[in-house]
Amino acid sequence: MTAPSHLQAYQAFCEARISPLLEQLFQPPCADMTRLYQAMAYSVLNGGKRVRPLLVLASCEALGGTVDDALAAACAVELIHAYSLVHDDLPAMDDDALRRGQPTTHIAFDEASAILAGDALQTLAFEVLTDDQLCPLGDTQRLQMIRVLSRAAGAAGMVGGQAIDLAATGQHVNQQQLERIHRHKTGALISASVQLGALASGQSCSQQLDALQTYAAAIGLAFQVQDDILDITGCTETLGKQQGSDSLQDKSTYPALLGLQQAQAYARQLRDEALHALSCFDKKADILRQLAHYIIERKS
Repeated sequence: MTAPSHLQAYQAFCEARISPLLEQLFQPPCADMTRLYQAMAYSVLNGGKRVRPLLVLASCEALGGTVDDALAAACAVELIHAYSLVHDDLPAMDDDALRRGQPTTHIAFDEASAILAGDALQTLAFEVLTDDQLCPLGDTQRLQMIRVLSRAAGAAGMVGGQAIDLAATGQHVNQQQLERIHRHKTGALISASVQLGALASGQSCSQQLDALQTYAAAIGLAFQVQDDILDITGCTETLGKQQGSDSLQDKSTYPALLGLQQAQAYARQLRDEALHALSCFDKKADILRQLAHYIIERKS
């Protein structure tokens, strides 16, 4: 089946392929693990934009691969993303009570269940990539995927970014320092999503791979800039999380540093950089182009 060429239809098409794969991962092997698996499922299946899985699939297709080639990698990156949100929301981290319009996992269940669910989701991501049935790619491809995802999720990427972010809370940081935080905390997993899609495609044109990395770096930062903007301009009902939480936690943001209008202009600049990076691609990269627009136009 050919994937649709318009983003909204593409999202629905991909969600219909990804959700059943994710759901089958949350069947408890025994009764006394039911609560753990319920917390895991709640953390992954309660909505979300699925931007990272879409990037995996669209990057694979841009290089001539198919959605089926990249489904396992798309699921793996969403599991890592969900785990990070569960742990970020904990009282010891950002202490958030609302996520995707629903109580956060530690509120819906309890802190211990949330910690364990996050731990399990993280390791499950790598189990998916090593499963011959879920990920029927070559061993070299899968090993490269594991390396890319583990690096992006760990101290060199997302976890390191969260540590820097926590250390910077209440501190004055300049734009360079702020970008360093977000290229790790948000950008690393977005960049990994694009790399996973490229690996799933089996293609290795260095010019196109370099272009995809430039694209990913730009939209990864644009995603965070828009998040910061929405924290000011959005509302809790639309955002699905507490509006103004960054200000309440005294976090450095792009609007606080640059001003709202300049932050909006910077988001558009990053989008344009991303689009320019794709100039060497044909129409097979149109979903990636549409995603670049969506990232800075979204309202949640």
